[in-house]
Amino acid sequence: MIEIRRLTKRYADGTTAVSNLSLTLGKKITGILGRNGAGKTTTLRILSTQMMPTSGTVRINGLDLVKDVDRIRGIIASIPQEAKVMGIASPMEHVSMYLNARGLEKDEIEGLAKGALKELNMWQVRDKPTADLSGGMKRKVFVAMAIASKAEIIFLDEPTTGLDPISRLEVWSAIKKLDCDTVITTHYMEEAKELADEVVLIDNGRCVAQGSVPELLKSFNGKVRVEGPTGKYKVGGMRISYLSAAEARKFVGKGYYTRPASLEDLLIVNGGGAIED
Repeated sequence: MIEIRRLTKRYADGTTAVSNLSLTLGKKITGILGRNGAGKTTTLRILSTQMMPTSGTVRINGLDLVKDVDRIRGIIASIPQEAKVMGIASPMEHVSMYLNARGLEKDEIEGLAKGALKELNMWQVRDKPTADLSGGMKRKVFVAMAIASKAEIIFLDEPTTGLDPISRLEVWSAIKKLDCDTVITTHYMEEAKELADEVVLIDNGRCVAQGSVPELLKSFNGKVRVEGPTGKYKVGGMRISYLSAAEARKFVGKGYYTRPASLEDLLIVNGGGAIED
């Protein structure tokens, strides 16, 4: 259970990245969505104790983020978006060193590392220097470190960025099998739909929507997305409206295109993704 109350993060240059954010996260997998600069990564950095808030409170499994930071670090694991591998160390060495630093016993480290690398289809490259691996494989090294950690809560900041479709499916499968709570940020709507028991949409450092995917898409019930030269919302050079199926049929074949509503549309309407005319 993560309880966030009136959380604010203001940087030295005056930028407010998170603004009076209040949330309760208690689902097995929570997906945080939002545009670039919406405050997703800053929120995750605070929750994973990489930075302290300007104001507000956070409690993780009953522990205070500021007062109990060392105890919290003992029960969480995190993959930062900007994490870099050590080129000369192999995937097996990365995972083993990480588990050793977390205080796991030597006799269980090998088994946990082996299991994580096999789960992510990396066993065949376990002894290669990570400098010789592809960018996607390097990213999977950090996912392996997290899923092997035996943490109570895992924070993953865009864990599948740069991965090919098969590698992404492997990571999804591994995340689903985790026996812990997981919070991920992602730009991939299909990833949030596939993984998240609950979705939180953040814009300008504030929560603008929270719920399961079916709950959040209820606002589009009976409507389809219509794209064309005119529409209520402007995204780049495209105009978008949400109309009933009967209304939408009037536009078909006249330079307009229709498609079912999805999480992307939630972002367009509520997440600062469009200009409303």
